[in-house]
Amino acid sequence: MKRKTLFISLFSFMMTLFFFSSATTLAAEKTYKIGTDVTFAPFEFQNEKNEYVGIDIDLLNAIADDQDFDVDLRPLGFDSSVQGVQSNQLDAMIAGMSITDERKKSFDFSDPYFDSGIQMAVKADDDETTSLDNLKGKTVGAKVGTESATFLEDNKDKYEFDVKNYDDATGLYGAVKNGTVVAIFDDFPVLGYAINQGEQLKLVGEPQKGNSYGFAVKKGENKELLEKFNAGLKKMKESGEYDKIVAKYITSGSEETDAGEMKKVEPKKDLYVIASDSAFAPFEFQDENNQYIGIDVDLLNRAAELQGFNIRFNHIGFSGAVQAVEGNQADAMIAGMSITEQRKESFDFSEPYFESGIQLAVKTGTTDITAYEDLDGKTVGAKVGTESADFLEKNKDKYGYNLKYYDAADQLYDAVRVGAIDALMDDYPVIGYAIAQGQELETPIDRESGGEYGFAVKKGQNPELLEMFNEALAEMKRTGEYDEIVSRYIQDGKKAESSVNESTFTGLIKNNYKVLLTGLGKTIALALISFALALVVGVIFGLFSVAPIKGLRVFASIYVDIIRGIPMMVLAFFIFFGLSDAIGVTIPDFAAGVITLTLNASAYIAEIVRGGINAVPKGQMEASRSLGLSYLRTMQKIILPQAIRIMIPSFVNQFVISLKDTTIISVIGVVELLQTGKIIVARTMQSTYVYLIIAIMYLIVITALTKFAKVLEKKVN
Repeated sequence: MKRKTLFISLFSFMMTLFFFSSATTLAAEKTYKIGTDVTFAPFEFQNEKNEYVGIDIDLLNAIADDQDFDVDLRPLGFDSSVQGVQSNQLDAMIAGMSITDERKKSFDFSDPYFDSGIQMAVKADDDETTSLDNLKGKTVGAKVGTESATFLEDNKDKYEFDVKNYDDATGLYGAVKNGTVVAIFDDFPVLGYAINQGEQLKLVGEPQKGNSYGFAVKKGENKELLEKFNAGLKKMKESGEYDKIVAKYITSGSEETDAGEMKKVEPKKDLYVIASDSAFAPFEFQDENNQYIGIDVDLLNRAAELQGFNIRFNHIGFSGAVQAVEGNQADAMIAGMSITEQRKESFDFSEPYFESGIQLAVKTGTTDITAYEDLDGKTVGAKVGTESADFLEKNKDKYGYNLKYYDAADQLYDAVRVGAIDALMDDYPVIGYAIAQGQELETPIDRESGGEYGFAVKKGQNPELLEMFNEALAEMKRTGEYDEIVSRYIQDGKKAESSVNESTFTGLIKNNYKVLLTGLGKTIALALISFALALVVGVIFGLFSVAPIKGLRVFASIYVDIIRGIPMMVLAFFIFFGLSDAIGVTIPDFAAGVITLTLNASAYIAEIVRGGINAVPKGQMEASRSLGLSYLRTMQKIILPQAIRIMIPSFVNQFVISLKDTTIISVIGVVELLQTGKIIVARTMQSTYVYLIIAIMYLIVITALTKFAKVLEKKVN
């Protein structure tokens, strides 16, 4: 009996030990889903290896190792992490989250792991702003929804300053550097980290006491996780490991630069001119406020801020940008330019800043194209000179489709929309942006790997500019700013919010009428100035063409033949790029446009003058000369007054032609009415409505001119 009892007791002990061990093992293997911010340096951000690091991340990983649990880190952003914990999709979050009484209603917090505070910062060379008392009558900035913003709102009446809020650190820090605000407020560890990373700022005064940061779980849940975090945090503080982690990211700034930090490069010019495309969303395009934005624009602007050099963008289109760099009218270009061996013969490139790819797209609802084999007998479109065009040309015999080329994205996308082509191929981020803007497209085939985009300078020139860009690009990737910029424009098909609905005819007019009128004004100015000059030149050559001196007639004939024999687009390119390069002085695009239109119109006006003079009966010239009048007197008093009446309708008609010809001048970067429309289309993808609006504007102006011509003709006659 005793032996039996002993056996049962021993068995029970073993089973208890087994279950205890199993439970311990299961507990040790417990994995918690932890949400965090996408980029909130120095607490969480991506390093140069695209790994998430920072005070929060390092602390969490160290505590997890010490307390024997695993972490499934979810960098979702602050707001998404909050929602994830509240909806039980996450077990906890750590994201520089301030412990407040309001948040305690929904969350249970750990012991504070960082005592934060808010700090004032000014430009590094600002010696006048030393305290809050110096802010009277000035503007101060902070990020929306932060403790800093609350502090400024509470104290703006006391210190009599104005408050300006910004969505992110880039806008905030940029504002103080360009003088939009005289000072900014932010969490002092964030400011300290920014200064250590090269931001030209300095801290003013002592930090204002702020709320402490805590590790958070949903109220009433995951109590054991909080206990583990607190226990691990306590051990780390006692061992000194906590201080080492914090010191890794927040230093006094007096230490020498680490190898992984950005090297500052000395610019060799006061201003660098950067050529770019005018409408290549999401890399460069105008927003609804008619400001140029996009991945390329934001990356280069931020690089200039980080490295401390000045830039001026010239958005003249891809081809124009290439020629501007080759003709020394621009120092560099950034325009979604693929790095190829052929281009390396003329350009030096930066490190790749974007890995592209090309993809096939079809109209939404197309069911008979799911693979390249389905394209047999169909027509596929691509833009001229792109990777997509090269890919399609290479494979057209293999898959049996026809290939059609287009000059611009709006033409390409409209072609598939109206059924002119069955499918299109383009860079995948461009297609993604188009879908996000409401284009009814879908991508049935996985994208092809594509080339890499690079920042380019003319071969052998401006090496310091490339080095500055490379250093800044590496820094942006290390801090996570690069991912933030890219994700701002490529958002998996989510349509960006807009204050105005630009998908309607009235919405487009409401939000763009000012810029459209500006474009129309430039169109009319181009036409008026060039036509006035063309009248002078054309009349002179017209008189030469009927002069009694043979040399003048030959000279006028050669001039007319040359100008009329050169396509106006070629003439514009020659004047803007070729002539500028030849004389060593950059001719402004508007001036080059005026010269082009003047030369072109003057040749035709010369012929109008010659025809008008010849239309006057020759007998009148003979009769006048027989009466003793000189040739010049006869032309002045008898021939020209009659000829002008004959010429007036042709002059008005030529002015209308010159007005229409202004659309060609957009190739050298003049943002006249049509180019304005193209820029709007690049942002909204509403080509039908936009070009209808432009057509109506041209129709109104030209109809008014025609009516005026008829009235003028009646009065003259």
